[in-house]
Amino acid sequence: MSQPLDEGPFFHGTKANLRDGDLLRAGFRSNYRPEVVMNHIYFTAFPNGAGLAAELAAGDGAPRVYAVEPTGAFEDDPNVTDKKFPGNPTRSYRSSAPLRVVGEVTDWTRQAPEALQAWKERLAALRADEGGEIIN
Repeated sequence: MSQPLDEGPFFHGTKANLRDGDLLRAGFRSNYRPEVVMNHIYFTAFPNGAGLAAELAAGDGAPRVYAVEPTGAFEDDPNVTDKKFPGNPTRSYRSSAPLRVVGEVTDWTRQAPEALQAWKERLAALRADEGGEIIN
């Protein structure tokens, strides 16, 4: 039997208003490349990382962070691991199986407006550059 990649807890950021027990599934458009339908659902072991994802997510809702539990196997997110950073310092993962919401987290740190704008500009530059490909 293999060791788990990480024992959590795990978090997912979104602008959706969810309830405990809801399942988050793959099959929706990427927040970073809207023309791509994602084969995985993404999560992290850092609530502030999930918060950044929530702030960058598409939609008009308030950014929210949820504690989640994987319902199946998961792997390191190749979009931010060895391809871009050695190992997995962001503790970012993805799964083709759903994530179950187990509660909302409210004590995460919001990005300063300038920092959030810088992230949005970086993502816009990635969208314009073919090198900003998502490993799906």
